[in-house]
Amino acid sequence: MDPFMAISFLFLCFIFFIYKSYLRKRNQNCYLLGYECYKASDDLKLDTETCGKLILRNKNLGSDQYKFLLRTMVNAGIGEETYGPRNVIDGTEETPNLSGSLSEVDDIVFGTLDKLFDNNGVSPSEIDILVITISMITSVPSLPARVINRYKMRDDVKVFNLSGMGCSASVIAVDLVHHLFKTYMNSFAVIVSSESLIPNWYRGNERSMMLPNILFRLGGCSLLLTNKSSMKHKSLMKLKLSVRFHGGASDEAYQSCTRVEDSQGYCGFSLSKSLPQAAAKAVTMNFRVLLPKTLPLRELVRYATVSFLHPKTNNNKGKAPSLNMKSGFQHFCIHPGGRAVIDAMGRSLGLNEYDLEPTRMALHRFGNTSAAGIWYVLSYMEAKKRLKKGDRILMISLGAGFKCNNCVWEVMKDAMDDVNVWKDCISRYPVKSTANTSFLEKYSWVNELEPQPNKKIEKNQKLS
Repeated sequence: MDPFMAISFLFLCFIFFIYKSYLRKRNQNCYLLGYECYKASDDLKLDTETCGKLILRNKNLGSDQYKFLLRTMVNAGIGEETYGPRNVIDGTEETPNLSGSLSEVDDIVFGTLDKLFDNNGVSPSEIDILVITISMITSVPSLPARVINRYKMRDDVKVFNLSGMGCSASVIAVDLVHHLFKTYMNSFAVIVSSESLIPNWYRGNERSMMLPNILFRLGGCSLLLTNKSSMKHKSLMKLKLSVRFHGGASDEAYQSCTRVEDSQGYCGFSLSKSLPQAAAKAVTMNFRVLLPKTLPLRELVRYATVSFLHPKTNNNKGKAPSLNMKSGFQHFCIHPGGRAVIDAMGRSLGLNEYDLEPTRMALHRFGNTSAAGIWYVLSYMEAKKRLKKGDRILMISLGAGFKCNNCVWEVMKDAMDDVNVWKDCISRYPVKSTANTSFLEKYSWVNELEPQPNKKIEKNQKLS
C-alpha cells in the first residue's frame, strides 16, 4: 500500500471514529417527553372533620398524644384537600389487607400510565425500559409484572423494581434510566413512582412514628423518557446532570428514618432526632459534587475569594459567605417533605418565598407524596406558567438511608403550561398562610385536657 492510500485509509478511519462517537453521544441524551401526577377522587379527601375522627378512634392515644397531634397538624403546612388511603377513610385501618393495598397501587399506577400513553401518543408496546419505585409493598408476581400484563408490553422490555428507596426514589430512577440510555440506543423508558399507604398506616402512640401519618398522603406519578434525538423537539426537558449521595455508612444517618415496630407491635416509620443532621450532611456532600459542575465559574471564584477573605474567628458574628444558587438555576423543585424541611432548605440555599412557593403549595394541596412529590412541585410551576425555554431546574430529593439525590433539567420549550392535577384549584393558589387554623378552631379544647397519656378520650366527649 502506497503512502497516499495509507494516509487516506487512516483519515477515513478517523472520520468514522468521530462520527460513531458523535452518534453515541447524541443518543445518550435523556429527554423528558411527559409526566402525569395522580389525583385521587374527592371521597378520599382528609379534611379537618375526617382527620379528627381518625385520631379520636385510635384507642392507643391519650391526652398528651392528642395535644401533640393538634399542634403538629396546625403547623405541618398540610391543607384541607389532601388524600388519604381508602381504609383510613372507611375506618378499617386496623385491618389492612393485600387486596386493598394492591387496588390502591393499581389506581395510581394504571391511572397515571393511561393518561401518559394517551397524551404522548406512545404505545405501551414501544416501551423498552420499565422502572417501578414503590417502596413499602411486595407482590408476587411483582408490581412491574402487573404493569406488563395490563398493557401487554413486549417480552424483551428491561424491567427494574426499586424498593425501599423512599422519597428520593424518583430521582434515583431517572439516574438509572440515564445510565441505561448509554447502552440501549433509541429507546423509550417509563418510570412510575408512588408509595403504598394502606398497609403502613401507624396505629400506635409513639410520637416519632405518628408524624408520618400527618405528613404522608396518597399520590404518585409516571414519567416518559427517551434518548431518541428525533424526539428532541417534542420533549419538555433535557437532563443535564444527576448526582447521588448515600450516607448509609453512618449509623446515625442509617437509623434516622427507619420502618420498625413499636413496643406494642405496631409497624410504622420512626423519625429520629438525628434526621436533621443526617439530611444536612447528605445535602452538603451532594452539593460538593453538583455545584462545581453547574454554577458559573465567576460565582465559584467569587465564593472562593470571599471565603478566603472572610475572618474565621470565634468572635465573628457576621453572616458566613454563601453561594448564589440563582446564578446557576432559575427554579428549585425541593422535596415537599414537611414545613421544617422546606424552611431549612430555603435558609441553606438562600431562597426567597417566591422560590419556595411551588414546594409549599404542593405540600399544602397534596401533602408529602413521597418520591412523586417533586413532580407535583414541577406541575405547579407549569400551571403558573413560570417555565421558559433555556431555564434550568434543580430537583432536590431526600430519602431514608440517608440519601440526597439531585438532578438538573433544562427546559426545552416555552409552552410548558399544562395545569395537570392543579386544574380545579390553581386559581386559589398561592394561599396566604399554610397553617391549618380550621383544625385549631375545631379541636382547641384538646389543650384544656388534663395529662392522661394512656387514657383514651371517651366518644361522647365534645367533638366540635
